[in-house]
Amino acid sequence: MESSNVYENVKDRYSEGAQLRQETLCCPVDYDQSLLTALPQEIIDKDYGCGDPSRYVRKGDRVLDLGSGGGKICYMAAQLVGDEGHVTGVDMTDDMLALARKYQADIARTLGSDRVTFLKGNIQDLALDVAATENFLGERPVNNTVELQALLAMQAKQRSDHPLIPDSSINLVISNCVLNLVAETDRKQMISEIYRVLAPGGRVAISDIIADENVPDALKNDPDLWSGCISGAFTETDFLDAFVDAGFVAVAYDKWDSTPWQVVEGIEFRSVTLTATKLTKDDDYDGGHAVLYKGPYAQVQDELGVTYLRGERMAVSKHNHDRLLAGCYGEDFIGFEPEQLVNHGPYNLPAGALRSAATTRGGSLNSEAKSCC
Repeated sequence: MESSNVYENVKDRYSEGAQLRQETLCCPVDYDQSLLTALPQEIIDKDYGCGDPSRYVRKGDRVLDLGSGGGKICYMAAQLVGDEGHVTGVDMTDDMLALARKYQADIARTLGSDRVTFLKGNIQDLALDVAATENFLGERPVNNTVELQALLAMQAKQRSDHPLIPDSSINLVISNCVLNLVAETDRKQMISEIYRVLAPGGRVAISDIIADENVPDALKNDPDLWSGCISGAFTETDFLDAFVDAGFVAVAYDKWDSTPWQVVEGIEFRSVTLTATKLTKDDDYDGGHAVLYKGPYAQVQDELGVTYLRGERMAVSKHNHDRLLAGCYGEDFIGFEPEQLVNHGPYNLPAGALRSAATTRGGSLNSEAKSCC
């Protein structure tokens, strides 16, 4: 399908879903029922997802929900971020945005503050303010190439001066069964945009449908299967690789449904939740830190090419220490922080360097497992 046809088909299907529940657009999810009590039944009924990325939200987070639909996950996340956090939902469908905003004032009163903003945008171009473009076209319709150039110039200036989602402004990007709806030609840009808007150290929790083998063109060209979260599914490998290629680390499947949601022409389509982290870009340094890989493998290697030997106190930089003790890595490592934290200058120890027990003894020991959720 051409990308323009993909988006028109998806928009039409989900506009219908905002008016009348579409049973085929979602699969069973065990949501935290305590977070649903504050939500109106209409938003619960007209939600279409395959996972619960709200489980990854922390207090104080600035959360971005891609393809926020009727706002269910946004309003669940709003209860978790507290007064210090905020949730932004981006969706391209007017009817879904209208549904999400319909109850915004009521939910704000229930929570004690308005912690949610809904914006019209395309998740493959999070800098473009679609509402601003529509306002421009309302005043200056495009009828010739000169007027088209004026529109493109306005959009370029808006992206640069007032991006819909600014750079490094988000702590956590979540999405619920939406990335598969984006045209294949736009997916590299979409994931680059996720990376752009995340602050260093920011996290990703994406629930989506994946396929156990490549989806044939005959299925991809079926508009109903595409908008039904089937034809556009990433493969098991491609979903992970897309985030690795964009520069993310700690890319992993934190949730994997053993039972397929659907089987179409022998291909299994199942729900997963992918987690990942954006690297911290600050100047790194040697602070005398070490990590010990607990096993069970003889050794493991991270995305940066660093190898960790089982049972050895491996020398690491300050930021590498912090990275390996957070998120999914934290279950596998014990961290050693020196008794007196001293910046010994840029980290330039050779690969595989060890720290002796004497140099790491007496400081802070971090051995608590930290799961992705």
